[in-house]
Amino acid sequence: MPKLVSTLPKTPPEQAEIWTVSQITRKVKGLLETEIGSVWVSGEISNWRVSPAGHAYFTLKDERSQLSAVIFRGKLNKLRFEPEGGLEVIVRGMVSVYEQRGAYQIICDDMQPKGMGALQLAFEKLKKKLDAEGLFDDTLKKALPVLPRRIGVVTSPTGAAIRDILNVLGRRFAHAHIIFYPARVQGDEAAPEIVAGIEALDAWGVDVMIVGRGGGSLEDLWPFNEEAVVRAIHAAGTPIISAVGHEIDFTLSDFVADLRAATPSAAAELVVQEYASLVESQRGLRQRMISAVGRDVERARTRLDRQQGSFVFSRPEEMIRQRRQRCDELRLSIDRALRDRVEQARHRVQKATEKIRLLSPTNQTRRAALSLASLRTRLDQSGRGTIQRARARFQPLVAHLDALSPLAILSRGYALGWKLPENELIRDAGTLKPKDRIRLRFGEGSATAIVERVEKDDG
Repeated sequence: MPKLVSTLPKTPPEQAEIWTVSQITRKVKGLLETEIGSVWVSGEISNWRVSPAGHAYFTLKDERSQLSAVIFRGKLNKLRFEPEGGLEVIVRGMVSVYEQRGAYQIICDDMQPKGMGALQLAFEKLKKKLDAEGLFDDTLKKALPVLPRRIGVVTSPTGAAIRDILNVLGRRFAHAHIIFYPARVQGDEAAPEIVAGIEALDAWGVDVMIVGRGGGSLEDLWPFNEEAVVRAIHAAGTPIISAVGHEIDFTLSDFVADLRAATPSAAAELVVQEYASLVESQRGLRQRMISAVGRDVERARTRLDRQQGSFVFSRPEEMIRQRRQRCDELRLSIDRALRDRVEQARHRVQKATEKIRLLSPTNQTRRAALSLASLRTRLDQSGRGTIQRARARFQPLVAHLDALSPLAILSRGYALGWKLPENELIRDAGTLKPKDRIRLRFGEGSATAIVERVEKDDG
């Protein structure tokens, strides 16, 4: 037989360092958290289960190995998709050890469907671009109408969203006119159909519009992240409610819409909530009115009971007698006041008559007429003197002007000539030639002539 060789340490147990299981486990945990720390890990979900406390436990596996994983409720509720077994995912978390079982695991902080990274990057890029253009500005949000008569809906005709919307509207607002535009809400052809639906209902003139679908993965909801859909919602004049996915789902349509609803059912509730609050307010006002009228009636009844026991109702003839006596007193007071007024007026008339007699308007008129005649005589004399003095100054000036006038020279036998058609004054016969036309001005009148011969003065 082969000889057995002992592998026990030669150091006696009393002198060796002995570790407990907890110490080893804690040491391994520290090494994992220090040396590996937080990492991204890809794998397939297996054995997905959610505890009553809301924490999810599962296994990440590939073709060779598997890794235990846990995601606690707070992180799980922030995921934008529903994890399930068989789904390829990428998780981020801390590699650690669950000390009670001594098993290593990854504690997840985030989880994404595998292959969604490119879509997420495109989502963030387009969101940043549209936000910079101001499409998400809260000041552009339009208020929902209080009593919408026509409600437009753009969604799939076969999905649960339209059934939920119709169910809520039928129950809460049966008189509303619902205009439904069927459109695909998933796939490459979905975005153009959603845009067409928004434009058609906006042109139709609906009062409010619901655009949306049920929940799903980022890839399923991607049509509502398309730039064309976002710009169509922004350009619409109709208030639009975005009802895409569940509470954890967000799309760019949610940011640009006038209002976001967590679900299509919630969108329908938002459309009719103003109507419901109006009905409730009407009921409250009706009840308040009934109460107010009742209080007024009760107060009136109390006053009537009090008045019935008063002096007016017990002895009405006494009230009439007192009023009659008061009327007599007032009549006498009025008569005295009228007599005083008439006397005062008569006294004023007498004083005015005396003043008129003293002023004597006839004498005043006669004196004014005499003064006017005197003024007229003085005016005539002054005018004639002024005219004579002006004529005396003017006559020498006229004589001097006549002496200087060229017409006076012409009257002594001279004439002035102008060459035609230039109409230039002729100062030298040398400027003329035979057959030139000239105009001659005499002391009395003028004549036009043609030159036959030009003779120059030899001096």
